[in-house]
Amino acid sequence: MAASKDSAGTARGASSPTAEPDLFGKVSVGRMSEVIVDQIRDLMRDGQLRPGDRLPPERELCERFGVSRVTMREALRMLESASLVEIRVGARGGAFVTAPSSSRVGEGLADLLTLSVIGAADVTEVRMILEAGIVPLVCERATEEDLAALEKICERSEAALRAGEYSMDMSLEFHTAVAQATHNPALVMLVESFRGPILMSLQQAKDAAPEMGTLGTKEHEEFIEAVRRRDADEASRIMREHLARTAQRVQP
Repeated sequence: MAASKDSAGTARGASSPTAEPDLFGKVSVGRMSEVIVDQIRDLMRDGQLRPGDRLPPERELCERFGVSRVTMREALRMLESASLVEIRVGARGGAFVTAPSSSRVGEGLADLLTLSVIGAADVTEVRMILEAGIVPLVCERATEEDLAALEKICERSEAALRAGEYSMDMSLEFHTAVAQATHNPALVMLVESFRGPILMSLQQAKDAAPEMGTLGTKEHEEFIEAVRRRDADEASRIMREHLARTAQRVQP
């Protein structure tokens, strides 16, 4: 098992624990670098490698896995590309286990949207299920701080509309903040992982309706008031109509 860590030690090279060397086994099948990546990913899933743990030095990893330095470096590059490890240089450097980020999922979904594997209509359909579905939780759990944050986004949106500087990033910011008001980290991760596709689909909707933003911001404000009253039915109606209009604009 990886050595235990204190709360302040995981982000600094000097105090980060080093994973036990006997965690790693020799590789002899398939593409070696891929097998190494799979083995380290499995150790992370099992909790034997945790965010902040430092992998053994490259030479030691080569010996443990029974591979060349070229193969080991390729595996580390693959892990780094997948945001599973962070490579730091210097005397206190090395390969450090990181927590996977929802942004990686979002990048992959955005690529699929760009390559027309999924379309803006598909993305909006998912939003109608997910974002309308979380409204009851938002009405139940949103704090005054959450509502104040949503109101500030609306204020900035109105100012941007008056200045002719409104962008779809503001709409995305509002919907992300709505998800955060559920205080459910899994739901927040789902919505945040969709940031890229949502933004691209919103931009496509705006291309179809350049005036988009004025009515949307008004609906955002109405949504906040319904949540403040803890009126889940009204808040859900507003969100469904809000998303349905976007869905109409991105139909093929």
